[in-house]
Amino acid sequence: MNKWRAILSIIALCSLVGCAYQFGYQQRSLPDGYKRVAIPMFKNLSDQVDAEKYFTEAIVRDFDRSRVAKVVGLRQAPIVLDGTITSITYTPDAYIYAGNTESNTIDLPVNTVLASSYRCSVNVNIKIRRKSDNKIIWQGDFSDEREYQAPQIGLAVINSADPLYNHSAHNEVVEQLANDMMQTAHDRITENF
Repeated sequence: MNKWRAILSIIALCSLVGCAYQFGYQQRSLPDGYKRVAIPMFKNLSDQVDAEKYFTEAIVRDFDRSRVAKVVGLRQAPIVLDGTITSITYTPDAYIYAGNTESNTIDLPVNTVLASSYRCSVNVNIKIRRKSDNKIIWQGDFSDEREYQAPQIGLAVINSADPLYNHSAHNEVVEQLANDMMQTAHDRITENF
């Protein structure tokens, strides 16, 4: 008899967990329960060319996946999600030093210093405004950073001064940050407390 009670208890517990998961997902919505949102291209106040496309595409993709709200054109949407990239900075994070000629195992000029990795930091502001009266109904700031290795050609310890390689590395890290940050933004926007 105790064996059957244990089995029934496990089945009931599994059913409750499954229902709770679905219930939690179905409870997500935009502020004030809107079902349609317009998402114009983010504004980009940074020096990083084309960064706005990564952030805009990422947040649109997250809404398309979650189906919490439908992304529509400005005319059909009662609310607008406005995003602004306020800054993107790159800071050298680690260095290679070529000291005097006796200890210089890297074939570099004496007293050369090269950045071997960088830290990319991004700040984004998102506002959701109601079109009828331009009232801000939700607002949030998002920041994240990621370290990446300096582009390298030839020897593994020497980075290239070729700007094309560094530009590609910048774009790749910004795209990764955009995906992570906009997923977080989507989740925060659609939370219901």
